[in-house]
Amino acid sequence: MEPIAGADGIVPSRRQLFMGMLQVALSSFGGGLSAWSQRIVVEQRRWMSNEEFITGLTVARLFPGPNQINMAVYIGARFQGLAGALVALAGMLLLPFSLLMLLGLAYFYLHIVPAVDRVLAGVVAAAGGMALSMGFKILDEYWRDAVALTFAVAVFLALAVFHVRLIPVVLASGPLAMAWYWPRGKAAGGP
Repeated sequence: MEPIAGADGIVPSRRQLFMGMLQVALSSFGGGLSAWSQRIVVEQRRWMSNEEFITGLTVARLFPGPNQINMAVYIGARFQGLAGALVALAGMLLLPFSLLMLLGLAYFYLHIVPAVDRVLAGVVAAAGGMALSMGFKILDEYWRDAVALTFAVAVFLALAVFHVRLIPVVLASGPLAMAWYWPRGKAAGGP
């Protein structure tokens, strides 16, 4: 498979994919993977445009499994095929998994110390802030798209207010959104 150039004509090598996903994984320790992934892939390394990133993130969220693992596979496969997907996945998992095992072992012995619980509460707050940051970046991209905002509000209300389960919401809203945004000419009625 021929590599596909990114937003600025950049085609990251397998090593760059590994290091980029490792940077994402280590930067976002404790949460906020989507925000850090966007910052590193779009803003710092300029491998993708914001729109390409959001498209990839949407695809990653539609498949089972952790979103950022799916996103790493998507990014790696987009640029370097199967080998790229595997090295991006390794970058996302190898060192962080090892660190997590060591931290889990330390927590097993230190969980009775009150300061450890306070530190973890701070990490949770930071992760929440990163998730909000990513939400506002996506909102900025689609602020003038009334249909996108309608889909977002409808999904939010279904999940947060009416407590509809995630799978029925995805099964209902996913096909509708894909049908609306399916690539076609401007005269065909879509965006």
